[in-house]
Amino acid sequence: MNRIYIAGIDEIPQRCTLEDNDLLQITIVCPPGYSSDINFAIDLLRPGVQLDLAGLYFCTRGERQNFNITVRHMVGGATSHQLFKGILGQGGSAVFDGLIHVAPGAGQTVATQQNHSILLDSASSSETHPQLEIYADDVECSHGATVGALNEDELFYLRSRGIPEDEARRMQILSFLSPVLNRLPEDKQKFLLDRL
Repeated sequence: MNRIYIAGIDEIPQRCTLEDNDLLQITIVCPPGYSSDINFAIDLLRPGVQLDLAGLYFCTRGERQNFNITVRHMVGGATSHQLFKGILGQGGSAVFDGLIHVAPGAGQTVATQQNHSILLDSASSSETHPQLEIYADDVECSHGATVGALNEDELFYLRSRGIPEDEARRMQILSFLSPVLNRLPEDKQKFLLDRL
């Protein structure tokens, strides 16, 4: 099952349980022009269930996005993958708090969590707090986070090929976002790209 939620347009659920679905794919999009608090908890309650959770967020002109994401593996043999990517500029800010909880006895859990942000200026900020809480053996769990700027060497290369600076920066942003952006149907991609 594939679900897409756009903050400010769709109501994003606060809690979800994964029992009967083999695979649940969720994509959360926070477009430019909105500030929001996303509180989302998912419990994986059956062996073999799979969660594929991704998010995009854009914070410009002082907007802010706050994420509080909790994924609880309550039984063994379930899989979850999370990937969140954000672009911040013009004083925008984001806070990402993510927790993977593996309950006692939930061995053979596979869980990953990644949060990556690009700051377009020094007035913007991003805080990221990925966390693992593991109470079982025989698990594969990882988390990671980066906060950085657009790559100046890439920008120089693109400009040396005759691409104007604004277009080169846009290309870098699209490349950075593409792993999550490509999950969306074309109409929703266009909705976002028209606002960049």
